[in-house]
Amino acid sequence: MEQAVFESVRYQMLCEHGPARLQVSSPPTKSVAIMRVLRAELGIDLKNAKAVLRRVLDGDYSGTLPEMEHLARTLREAGIAAAATRP
Repeated sequence: MEQAVFESVRYQMLCEHGPARLQVSSPPTKSVAIMRVLRAELGIDLKNAKAVLRRVLDGDYSGTLPEMEHLARTLREAGIAAAATRP
């Protein structure tokens, strides 16, 4: 039940406020560190982390503003320049 409520609130936030994007401006040498954060924060495996990394680097990874701000903050704590932005 909690997951359904979470998805409903997430959908409502996206509809009302639009998506935010995760932007990183770190050199490619930081890709492993970025994937490490993505795996830990998103609970995904290495294959999916690589796919998400490509989307992040292409500027195509989005979600709610709080989700993207959380990821950006965690990446910054790991030494990676990151920000949540609105398109």
